[in-house]
Amino acid sequence: MANEEDDPIIQEIDVFLARSLLEKLYLFQYPIRPASMTYDDVTHLSAKIKPKQQKVELEMAIDTLNPNYCRSKGEQIALNVDGTCTDETSTYSSKLMDKQTFCSSQAASNVSRYAAAVYKKGELHLTPLHGILQLRPSFTYLDKADAKHREREAANEGGDSSQDEAEDDVKQITVRFSRPETEQARQRRVQSYEFLQKRQAEEHWVHLHYYGLKDSRSEHERQYLFSQGHGLAENTELIKSPSEYLMMLMPPSIEEENDKPMAPSNVLSMAQLRTLPLADQIKILMKNVKVMPFANLLSLLGSGTDPTAVLRCVQQVALLVQGNWVVKSDVLYPKDTSSPHSGVPAEVLCRGRDFVMWKFTQDRWVVRKEVAAVTKLCPEDVKDFLEHMSVARINKGWEFMLPYDEDFVKKHPDIVQRQQMLWMGIQAKLEKVYNLLKEHLTPKKQEAQAAHPLLVSGEQRVNMAKAKVKQNYGQLEKEFQKQKAELKSSDASAKTDVPNIRIKEEPVSVEEPMDTSGQEGLNNGLVNGLHPAQGSLEPVNGHLPGGCDRVAQELKAFVASTFKKQFVLTLSELKRLFNLHLASLPPGHTLFSGISDKMLQDMVLDTGCKQILVPFPPQTAASPDELKVYALWEAGDTYDQHRQVLLELFSKNYRVRRNVIQSQLSQECGEDLNKQEVDRVLKVSFCSLW
Repeated sequence: MANEEDDPIIQEIDVFLARSLLEKLYLFQYPIRPASMTYDDVTHLSAKIKPKQQKVELEMAIDTLNPNYCRSKGEQIALNVDGTCTDETSTYSSKLMDKQTFCSSQAASNVSRYAAAVYKKGELHLTPLHGILQLRPSFTYLDKADAKHREREAANEGGDSSQDEAEDDVKQITVRFSRPETEQARQRRVQSYEFLQKRQAEEHWVHLHYYGLKDSRSEHERQYLFSQGHGLAENTELIKSPSEYLMMLMPPSIEEENDKPMAPSNVLSMAQLRTLPLADQIKILMKNVKVMPFANLLSLLGSGTDPTAVLRCVQQVALLVQGNWVVKSDVLYPKDTSSPHSGVPAEVLCRGRDFVMWKFTQDRWVVRKEVAAVTKLCPEDVKDFLEHMSVARINKGWEFMLPYDEDFVKKHPDIVQRQQMLWMGIQAKLEKVYNLLKEHLTPKKQEAQAAHPLLVSGEQRVNMAKAKVKQNYGQLEKEFQKQKAELKSSDASAKTDVPNIRIKEEPVSVEEPMDTSGQEGLNNGLVNGLHPAQGSLEPVNGHLPGGCDRVAQELKAFVASTFKKQFVLTLSELKRLFNLHLASLPPGHTLFSGISDKMLQDMVLDTGCKQILVPFPPQTAASPDELKVYALWEAGDTYDQHRQVLLELFSKNYRVRRNVIQSQLSQECGEDLNKQEVDRVLKVSFCSLW
């Protein structure tokens, strides 16, 4: 507190985002200006740019009349570059080095955190930068001077030779035909430095016009650094939630891509993986993990991923073994590759690994010697196959590393049947290639029994339960008789002690008290919104005591304030908010008299809200309270008409496309709304469901 008092706030400044020069504004960082160079002299200045590479070249004039300029050096450099002749191709037409070329390089690869700021009349206007370029002197004229020198030397050597010299003897030449370029060779060539340099040189220069600081055009362009509109619709980027705004103010530190070391090929970044298409994500995951249950694959892909799409993609890169997915052999061993141990081509490796996978579809255990005897591969290759999908057990062999996924097999019988047909085709190919014997095709009895767990039928479980009940029947009968005797004795004592007490009987109502079991931790000892000490108020199934008017007023005030903040709510969410409201009230408050679901729903309708009959699908897993949707029809703001159009749409279908919403809003409201304005309407109207 003492530090805050010593540092008071002097002034508050409004910040605006200017968008006129978005993706057009660059920051040039010039070197220290030499005394002989004038940035204000624009008559000899030219500029050109390569937009894709964000590369700029500037030619700036050198003041040759400056006393710090060495004229003899300038003449010597011009002579070395252009020679004695002067024409249109000359670099220095005045036979004097009177200009300097500057070439740019990117100062930072990520400039999203930088902006140009202009302060005017108590307002700060920010324009995001599209690039930051550092300008450095270019010495390409020296290369041109060297080329001129070599040409002069070659001309002098050619002039000394005799013109009468006989023609050169005929020489034998060898013609060689290059091999077809492989995919790996093409990738190496594309990633080479020479190829990248050639690609960059192929891009054409775009010549620019330079305008000085005091030019009228520069003054006109400078006005674009100010925000053109201060309205809310023009600055929708600044409408963020508190967490998003905090993330913008303090983003996580991201290292520059150029500074990052090259990651090993077996290291997978989940952040980069999420940016790839779903099929590529599944392929990379299966290639790295090799064996995975379907549930684990879904969890790695993130929430919201369609399981049907995942099933469609995983079948392209993996095969089903004991209910788990194992990556295909041709994914691990692509075409035109070979074994690092024996040099065996990929086709032979794929057949050998397919044999191991097929064995695990028959048995839970596989013997390494048997695989080596059939496939005729070296022990190192066979060991690699087995380590991909199994674990070595001493004196037993290799056991499949994952348990049998019975849940997946039961949920997706069509996938299991399709995979069985694939394995039948693979088995037929293996029989032809390896000439498999009958002992290889039939699994052993012990292994087959160990592969599946022991199952007990329902009838056996019922018989076992009946036998257990018969054994305990005598004990249960004794306990029942004992409890019956205790109840009789307690009833007799109650009649003798309180003869004048009458039990109050009330009619049974169809209403049910509000279910608040899910919010026990929020009620602070409350049961159905009722304090234990307030039992004398006699709330029974929603029937209020004498002060019902006050309870109705309190309940109506809560419902009205809640729907003013959140215009659309489900009954489940409204009950949760009501319980939070009860937890914040002091003991003895009138709302603790007990509020039923029907009373709460009637009060919602009395406050001007309507129930939206959203046609949810029959197979939805939502609770009945989550299917009841209530909305405030008229809130008195500018979005009432938009909100009513949206509610009419969702009363016809529970899922509506954005373009349908945009066209319907434009048609009903008579105004063209862009994507950002539609997002704004959706966020304001359905903030509780957003």
